[in-house]
Amino acid sequence: MNFFPANLDSLRKLYVDQLEQLYSAETQITKALPKMIDKATDPHLKNALQTHLQETEGHVSRLERILNQVQGSVDSKKCKGIAALITEGEDVIKDTADESVRDAGIIAAAQKVEHYEMAAYGAVRTFADILGNEEDATLLNQTLEEEKHADMILTGIADTANVKADKAA
Repeated sequence: MNFFPANLDSLRKLYVDQLEQLYSAETQITKALPKMIDKATDPHLKNALQTHLQETEGHVSRLERILNQVQGSVDSKKCKGIAALITEGEDVIKDTADESVRDAGIIAAAQKVEHYEMAAYGAVRTFADILGNEEDATLLNQTLEEEKHADMILTGIADTANVKADKAA
């Protein structure tokens, strides 16, 4: 099974490829979050998702800055992993009638996305370090920390939202 195209024959090419996929991921997330915000009923969850939407818009800007520095343009390569996770989240929203159960599903879907992003940002930050792109590494690490923080907030909300969902049936 090939995870990367055969033409990624250098760490720099892999780095750019992964940045382009992250750019795609973040732009997909900026389109998906408003739908989640609209369907969430827990006020803490709505607020956390709204805050993270604003952060995600910043992540898009950082990636644009990095891609412009690295290759002189901002190109996107569809991130299939995030697309699949977003589809799963949309299915949960569509298939869940009870509001508290839907909130629990939204949290789970959002955390799957956060964990994907944490893995991806950790990898590209390491690539940037190895390639000597210190400014990129700093920006990528800033985003990584924001993703970790978003996951921590979602975990805190889940502590009460999941109990409420359990009592729904």
